[in-house]
Amino acid sequence: MDRPLGALSGGQRRRVELARILFAGHGTLLLDEPTNHLDAHSITWLRGFLASHQGGLVMISHDTSLLAGTVNRVFHLDPGRAALDIHNTGWDAYLAQRDADERRRARERANAERKAASLHAQAGRMRARVATAVAARNMARRADRMLADLEPARRAERTARIRLPEPAPCGRIPLGAVSLTRSYGGQQVLRGVDLAVDRGSRLVVLGPNGAGKTTLLRILAGQDTPDSGRVVHGHGLRLGYFAQEHDTLNPELTVREHLAGAAPHLTDGEVRQVLGSFLFTGDDTGKRAGVLSGGEKTRLALAGLVHSSANVLLLDEPTNNLDPASRAEVLAAVGTYPGAIVMVTHDEGAVDALRPDRVLLLPEAEEDLWSDDYRELVVPAHA
Repeated sequence: MDRPLGALSGGQRRRVELARILFAGHGTLLLDEPTNHLDAHSITWLRGFLASHQGGLVMISHDTSLLAGTVNRVFHLDPGRAALDIHNTGWDAYLAQRDADERRRARERANAERKAASLHAQAGRMRARVATAVAARNMARRADRMLADLEPARRAERTARIRLPEPAPCGRIPLGAVSLTRSYGGQQVLRGVDLAVDRGSRLVVLGPNGAGKTTLLRILAGQDTPDSGRVVHGHGLRLGYFAQEHDTLNPELTVREHLAGAAPHLTDGEVRQVLGSFLFTGDDTGKRAGVLSGGEKTRLALAGLVHSSANVLLLDEPTNNLDPASRAEVLAAVGTYPGAIVMVTHDEGAVDALRPDRVLLLPEAEEDLWSDDYRELVVPAHA
């Protein structure tokens, strides 16, 4: 099938790029978040391929299941120390070793601080006498060296404090769709999609890569137009749209300009406060969106939703590119958001946080009440 790359979904483009790299015969593979945008079947296949790859593999990933099944060394970049820690173990052993190292360091620091405090106290008592003043100074120096020889205390990694908007009042059915169809290059990807998004409802859209999930959200958000059918806006609708490719971000605008444009009622101080809660501080606010990492773009796009008063959120893979702590913040925000959510995701944790009441299956365009039977479309089988 001949289709231009621009007509492919994010998952399809990722599979094309992965296929080009994996089958090019390279001895060493360099992969950056290879499971982003992939469906469950593709993730299962990739996990098996990488586990049996005979060459080298250097991979950045937040997919802990993939890491547990493929890697035998872990390089941890500690942002607090600006240092790279190398662990010659698999993922699970690394986690256990890291926790044990943290407990050991905490014990060593506590013991050293207790001994140093005792030496300083004794030196303080001895300073008053001329005969013991020199010994007191030496004792104080020994206590200082004891503390200086300790590994520096690790600072807790900063975590984005992610929240979603307080939804504006709306009617019973704020968003709907009637008989949506859409084709690319002669191939139909949406076939008569009917949809009614009730106030406060939670809908997950599932299907393989290329089934039209992103296309549907783009049409619902007004970013694309259907070949036939229509989108129905109900009373009081306020839409918030998170795009997986971040194509709603202008690469030429700065971080600050993006948020100021999304929430023009905020003062400069309030803009800085919101950006700070999403880990954009100091010079970061002057960066152009085009130079941001995937995780930074995700945080910026989510920050733009905070003051939107959206009562229907369209979320397309909102946990992609996020570190584990920020992902946990997003999932917590999704779980407590009182408005309606239509979510496309391949993340099992995101489905659990959403607690969907309905599911839309593509490309069949079938809507059903949520059942755990549909989890197999999200969770990849273990290779």
